Amino acid sequence: MTRAPRTVRRLAGAGIAVGLAATAALLAPMTASAAPQAAFAPATAAAIGPGVELATPVGDGAELCTANFVFTGGDTVYLGTAAHCFGTADAGSSVDGCTEPVMDDGAAVGIHGRDGRTYRGTLAYDSWGAMQATGETDPALCSENDFALVALAPEDAARTSPTIPGVGGPTALDTDGTKNGERVFSYQPNQIGVAPNKQGVSLGQPDPWTHVVATIPPGVPGDSGSGYVDAEGRAFGSLSSLMAPSSSNGVADIAQALAYASRNGSVGDVSLVPGDRPFSPTALPLTEAPSLPSLPLPLPDLVPAPLG
Repeated sequence: MTRAPRTVRRLAGAGIAVGLAATAALLAPMTASAAPQAAFAPATAAAIGPGVELATPVGDGAELCTANFVFTGGDTVYLGTAAHCFGTADAGSSVDGCTEPVMDDGAAVGIHGRDGRTYRGTLAYDSWGAMQATGETDPALCSENDFALVALAPEDAARTSPTIPGVGGPTALDTDGTKNGERVFSYQPNQIGVAPNKQGVSLGQPDPWTHVVATIPPGVPGDSGSGYVDAEGRAFGSLSSLMAPSSSNGVADIAQALAYASRNGSVGDVSLVPGDRPFSPTALPLTEAPSLPSLPLPLPDLVPAPLG
């Protein structure tokens, strides 16, 4: 992916805006107002849902990230993704969400639909901005609480499906974390030449805010924000970082992130929307499963780092 001339930031993909002029009008700021929730679209016909590409204009290009799951709060429908996708043009390569500059809530977000159209959403919550407003200083929280919510326009809820393409689910929100050796799955359709449905293994949790996950290949720029489920299809994580010095990824814990958003954001209580199809990861080809030795917890030598 071609990058705009700016500092590389974690796993967000930055590309020169090919065709952005044609969609600029769609990205005009809009107000995130609650509206009656429409019925969701059938999974096979939905334009919006897990895995769609999200674009936030930055300078001469756009940060390209991936939606993880669908959420609701009140009458508003949201897509989840990574907070670091909304850093400003002044943001550097730090993973410190308590210091890096971020866009304000209300920023316009382009949603690249599966039907080829670009829809518009609004940044409704960003954990980096919330932590800065709260004055957080805990290093683990600052580097690992990496989650954002994009509010959909009311009329686009009917174009949305919460179901993960190919494998079904999510079945529920995971609240007990992942253990060393536990099988995990992710949907990352925005890598060229790679099967979008990945299988992998959790290497455990150094702390409640993050999971260390290995897949082949690992998550790369543009995959930021993509979702992870466990072997039961329960949503547990959102792709956040590279865990140096390994090729494993840091995955933000969604249950922790939602609880923080409820306490410190303006969105109130937000809930995961389960898919309308059973979780069945054997229904189609998956990427190669990594064959890695189990690593003991804690993992003191693996720390979140930018990619590149």
